[in-house]
Amino acid sequence: MSITAEQFEALMPDGTQVESEYIEMESTLHYLQLALLVSCLDWLWRDRTDYFIGANLTIYFSRQQLRNRDFRGPDFFLVRNTSKQPRKSWVVWEEEGKYPDLIIELLSNSTAETDKTTKKNLYQDQFRTQEYFWFSPDDLELNGFKLVGQEYQEIIPNTAGLLKSEVLGLFLGIYQEKLRYFTSEGDLVSTPEEAALKAENRANEAQNRAERLAEQLRSLGIEPME
Repeated sequence: MSITAEQFEALMPDGTQVESEYIEMESTLHYLQLALLVSCLDWLWRDRTDYFIGANLTIYFSRQQLRNRDFRGPDFFLVRNTSKQPRKSWVVWEEEGKYPDLIIELLSNSTAETDKTTKKNLYQDQFRTQEYFWFSPDDLELNGFKLVGQEYQEIIPNTAGLLKSEVLGLFLGIYQEKLRYFTSEGDLVSTPEEAALKAENRANEAQNRAERLAEQLRSLGIEPME
């Protein structure tokens, strides 16, 4: 017997009090990679409030899962068309039944097999997540899948070796041994620090040009205006 979304929600515990299960990152490489993915996208989308990024955060999606303590905490996930606000965890029945639109798992020796099989099947069959990527900070293995019909199909890299994400409107690829975002033109999406440095360099270049122009005017006997 099918039930409505409202009936389903009424059967579930109060999700506002469900906290994420702590899942330790495999290594410093994994932690830094995760922080990079979050900070770059948050910076790029700094004027938007219609998305949520989960970083090493548990997703709760059924009573059976709670009973079995079968917790699933993707390393990185994105939900679109939702509110950008702090959450203790992502509780599907408290979020209008929304599952992640995109998931990225960071492979390690202890998780790679599960990420490539059990989790991939879960994201495909239960979550119906539109895009799933995995990346290994250790050996730089990168692969991506998009949901076509009922199954994931592999995303073929473009000529630059980048994987297209329709969910993000960006590409994913490897730069200096890190997984990074790229624009449709192939430009690297900056971190906040990189963006600040670029802005500083542009300001310095403009100042240098102004100083050179002033010197040229003085050499012609023209005193530049302040």
